[in-house]
Amino acid sequence: MTDDIEQIKKKIIYRSNYRGTKEMDKLLGAFTRKYLNQLNMEDLNQLIKLLEIDDNNLYNFYNDLDTDIQFEDNKINKLFKNFKY
Repeated sequence: MTDDIEQIKKKIIYRSNYRGTKEMDKLLGAFTRKYLNQLNMEDLNQLIKLLEIDDNNLYNFYNDLDTDIQFEDNKINKLFKNFKY
């Protein structure tokens, strides 16, 4: 089980740092570095869902701009929204 979680964390780190836009690479990379080891499996699954969202909508969500999608009200989205880079 621990190996599975470590593999998931490695994938999350990679996906956070290689998004496509430099802004989101830096923002999500810093966010995951800060919180990754504090998250339980449910939180990790929420983070995976967050990482599936395109950069434009994530950037707009983070900056309180209009988004094309509805964001869930969950712990990870709240942490991301309030994260100070």
